Amino acid sequence: MSERSPLEDGTVPLTDNSLLVDISDALSEKDKVKFTVHTRTTLPQFHKPEFLVVRQHEEFVWLHDRFEENPAYAGYIIPPAPPKPNFDASREKLQRLGEGEGTMTKEEFTKMKQELEAEYLATFKKTVAMHEVFLTRLASHSVFREDKHLQVFLEFDQDLCARPRGRFEQLGGLVRSLGSTTDQYYLGATVRDVNDFFEQQMNSLNEYHSHLKEATMRTDKMTDKHKEVADSYIKISSGLVQLATIDPGPLDKFLSKIAETFEKARKVEGRVASDQDLKLADTLRYYQRDSHAAKALLVRRLRCLAAYEAANRALDRARHKNKDIHAAETAQAQACEQFETMSSQAKEELMDFKTRRIHAFKKSLIELAELEIKHARTQQELFLRIVIVNTSN
Repeated sequence: MSERSPLEDGTVPLTDNSLLVDISDALSEKDKVKFTVHTRTTLPQFHKPEFLVVRQHEEFVWLHDRFEENPAYAGYIIPPAPPKPNFDASREKLQRLGEGEGTMTKEEFTKMKQELEAEYLATFKKTVAMHEVFLTRLASHSVFREDKHLQVFLEFDQDLCARPRGRFEQLGGLVRSLGSTTDQYYLGATVRDVNDFFEQQMNSLNEYHSHLKEATMRTDKMTDKHKEVADSYIKISSGLVQLATIDPGPLDKFLSKIAETFEKARKVEGRVASDQDLKLADTLRYYQRDSHAAKALLVRRLRCLAAYEAANRALDRARHKNKDIHAAETAQAQACEQFETMSSQAKEELMDFKTRRIHAFKKSLIELAELEIKHARTQQELFLRIVIVNTSN
C-alpha cells in the first residue's frame, strides 16, 4: 500500500516544524478577549523566524472569511471559525450569587463563589483552545499555510481593522447558511452525481452530524448533573460545619472531618464536570462544526457539477446552431477541468477528515478515561480514609 505525499492529502507530516502556531497568552476584558499569537517558522515568505501579535476574535473571523470566500479553496474543507467568546452566563451567575449573599452562610457563599470562578476559568481556557485549534489547522495544511492572508494575520503587528459583524452582516451570514442548505436539497434533487463516493459521503455526513448533535446534548446534560452533585456537596459541607458550630460536643470533630471530606469531594466532582466538558463535549461540538464545513464542500462540488452540466448543454446548443462553437468548447473544457480538480481535492479532504476525526476522538476519549479513573480513585480514597479514621476513633 503506497503512502500519500503531504501535498496529496492536504496535510504536512507530523514531524514538520516549518510553521508552528500557538496562543501563548490571553487577556479577558469586559467585552473582548485579546489573544497573543506566537509563531515560529522556517518558511521563506515570512520576514522573521519568530514573532508575536495580539489578535481579537473578530480578526479570527476575518481570516476565516478570507479562506471561505476564495474560489481557489473551493475544493477544500475550510476549518470552522472559532465560536465567539461568551462569558455572559458565568457573569450572570456571579451577579446572582452576589445578590443572594444574604440568604446563605459565609462558608457556603465562599465555596459557591470559588465554584463559579473555576467555571469562568474553564470557559476562558476553552475559548483559547478553540481559537488555537483554528490556527493550528490552517498552519498544518499544505495549501492554507501558503496563503497571504494567513501570513498577514500571523506577522503584521498592527490591528487588522476587523470590526464586529453588525446586524445586517449577521443577517447576511444567516441567509448564506440557509442558501447553502437550500442548495444542498435543490442540487441533490436536480443534479445526478456520477460518483457514488460523494453521494455516500453526503448521506454519511448528514447522519454523522445528527448523531453528534444528539451526543452533545446528552453530554451537556451529564456535565450539568455532575455540577449539581458538586453544588449539593457544598450545601452538605456547610450544613455539617454549621451543625458542629451550633452544637459543640463529642461529635463536633467528627462532623468537621466529614464536612472537610465533602469539600474535597466537591472539588473533585467539579474537575470531573470540567474534564467531561473539555475532553468530550467540546470535541463533539467542534466536529459538529467541522462536519458542517465538510458538507459545505460537497455542496460547492455539486454547484460545480451543475455548472459543468450547463456548459455541456450550452455546447450542444452551439453545435446544433453551428454558432460560437469554439467559445462553448473552451467554456466546457474549463468547467470540466474545474470539476475534475475539485472532485480530486474533495476526495482527499474527506478521507483526511475521517482519519483526523478518528484520531481526535480516540485521543480525547483516552484522556477522559484516564482522568475519570484518577478522579474516581481520589474520591474512593477520600471516603475510605474518613471511614477508617472514624472507625479507629
